[in-house]
This record gives sequence, structure tokens and C-alpha cells, in this order.
Amino acid sequence: MAYKKPPQKQSESYSATAMVFHWLMALGLIANFAFGTYMHELPLSPQKLQYYSWHKWAGITLLGLVTLRLVWRLVVRPPALLPAPAWQRKVAHGLHALLYILMFAIPLSGWMMSSASGFPVVLFGLWQLPDLVPKDKPLFELLKDVHEALNTGLLVLVIVHVAAALKHHFVDRDATLRRMLPGVGK
Repeated sequence: MAYKKPPQKQSESYSATAMVFHWLMALGLIANFAFGTYMHELPLSPQKLQYYSWHKWAGITLLGLVTLRLVWRLVVRPPALLPAPAWQRKVAHGLHALLYILMFAIPLSGWMMSSASGFPVVLFGLWQLPDLVPKDKPLFELLKDVHEALNTGLLVLVIVHVAAALKHHFVDRDATLRRMLPGVGK
């Protein structure tokens, strides 16, 4: 039996806090990904080392932000899902779970990679974070590959996430995208 879409009614928006977390994470992830890609190609110099420090700061800041975001999501339930076929709901849940996993795994893999390289993470140039693993060149090389692969995976998932949001907005014409936009979703 084919899925029949029920009549669309306006749905409740996400909370303002959830929207702030979502858009701060989106901007932060895009900026840090672009910055990491840019700095990776630079020749070794004092400026490149400074960029790596900034990239680490941003990564640890995003790790803290995603932690707060997850706590918020667990405490303040998001609005009810809009009507959709069961397979779409499962895919959406899976995609969101993978996004959260990667938002934690990427900064942690970067932190471990930094530890294995022997260059500690010094947050904002003030607080040296503990090494997560001992200095180990082969481990560093492995973690470098893992960090890059996780970032590539996140890039793919973000593209799918954005494409799905646009599909909901322009094809399905439902409120999925609008309820994550400040001042638009109600």
C-alpha cells in the first residue's frame, strides 16, 4: 500500500536554544572543516602551527558545544515528528545519530592525534589539556587517517542532511525546515 500524506498542519518549532545550538554547530563545523582543509595544504611555518592551534581550539569548543546541545536535547524534547513514511523516519533517526557520533568522534580523534604527535592541545593558549594517548608516531599516522575519514564522512552526511531539508521544503512543502529557522516556524 502506498503512503498517503495526511493534510499538513503547522507544527511546533524547535526551541530558540535548540535553534542556536543547531546553527552555531553548523557554522562552526563548516568553518573549522574549511579552515582545517586550508591549513593542511600550507607549507610548514610558524603561521601554520598557529593555525593548527586555532583549529584545535575550535574543535574543543565544538566538542563542548555538542555536549551542551546533546544535554539540551535529552532534557528538552524536540517537537513531534511531522507525518512521514516509516522508512524516512528511520533514515532521519539514523542520520541524526551518525551526525552526533561524528560531532563527538572528530574532535576526540583530533585531540588523540595531537597527543600522539607530541603536540598537546593548549586551549586558547592558556590551558593544556591532558594527553589522551602517549606520543606514538605510528598511532599518530593512523589517527590522522581516521580524523580525515571521519571529516569526510561528516561532510557527506551534512550534504545529505541539507538535501533532505531542502527536499522537505521545496518538494514535500512541509514545515521540517521552517521549524528550525528562527521566527519562521510557528
